[in-house]
Amino acid sequence: MSASNRFKPAARTADISPFRVMTVMERARELESQGRSIIHLEVGEPDFSTAQPIVEAGREALAHGCTAYTPAAGLPQLRERIAQHYKDSQGVEVDPGRIIVTPGASGGLSLLAQLLVNPGDRILLPDPGYPCNRHFVRLAGGEAQLVPVTADSGYQLNPGLLEPYAKAPVRGVWAASPGNPTGTTLDIDALAALSRWCDRQDAHLLVDEIYHGLDYSEGLPSVLRVSQDAIVVNSFSKYFGMTGWRLGWFVVPQVLVEASHILAQNLFIAASTPAQHAALRAFDEDTREILETRRRAFAQRRDFLSGVLKELGFTLPVEPLGAFYLYAGIEKFSADCEHLCRVLLEDFGLAVTPGTDFGEYHSRLHVRFAFTTSMQNLEIAADRLRAAVASGKLSA
Repeated sequence: MSASNRFKPAARTADISPFRVMTVMERARELESQGRSIIHLEVGEPDFSTAQPIVEAGREALAHGCTAYTPAAGLPQLRERIAQHYKDSQGVEVDPGRIIVTPGASGGLSLLAQLLVNPGDRILLPDPGYPCNRHFVRLAGGEAQLVPVTADSGYQLNPGLLEPYAKAPVRGVWAASPGNPTGTTLDIDALAALSRWCDRQDAHLLVDEIYHGLDYSEGLPSVLRVSQDAIVVNSFSKYFGMTGWRLGWFVVPQVLVEASHILAQNLFIAASTPAQHAALRAFDEDTREILETRRRAFAQRRDFLSGVLKELGFTLPVEPLGAFYLYAGIEKFSADCEHLCRVLLEDFGLAVTPGTDFGEYHSRLHVRFAFTTSMQNLEIAADRLRAAVASGKLSA
């Protein structure tokens, strides 16, 4: 057997496109290593370090030798705290046994794809949407059917948009609230409508609630308020600021609990033990005060950056009510988002993610700005954006 055959990647990997935001970030870091000043507006990672109470809890866990495996589904006391979180924030009773702690939300989504998707199954997802979700489906052998969403639908799925895709069997619908890259949300009526549609299709409903907590309207509902049969994915990365700790969770109906445990045992054995002990402090009042202060800072940044973008001619037809992104139209400047992002980075020191990372529908006419940097940096970014627009270099 030749070396070219021996090391040839599995055929299923050919359908997995690069995660462009990481490519942008790598190039930005390379330019920084050359002495360039780069403002990072590309990566979806809070710039705040993990809150000190969480850090101290992690240190204490290590000092006390909490480094052995936990049960595959996670520390029982952490699952109980997450269940209490749903009761406190949503008024929903969730059996802790239905909660599975995972190595990041990505670990949870990867497991759920293997759990829920058979080869050939169709899963409906929003376009634009978080790119890795469709790849999880494809790696499980399923068909990730992208459903175009627009400003008219708040960049969210609804039964009217889904109905044309029901002519062939639908295995599931994967939605997100708040969504990435748009930051738009689903209210309780919209969640109920999606749940009813999935019931009629005998399809599962999975809602990515990773950005819950990072919302700028009161009372963002979880889908668990309208259906205990829905599947929820969440994370300690975004609102709780624990990106590098790699910790998330999901909630499944009771009928899927045993299979979830078996897959967790086989796919990752258990999530990080020190991270789980640290996360126990994430729900305490002193920690939440820190996190709420940071949420207000993100809201201030959103308002500032959206004002600058509109002033310069970027289009923002829907106000984001969550996450830390602005999905902006660039039709005034260019028909090629990748060219525009390349010019912003190479010539003006601004790292921005091209819309092509998030789907196919009008993606080349959009870019995503992440307001995950300080107000001081955003003010510098605003000056650089003004210079970029004035230069005439953005057109392709």
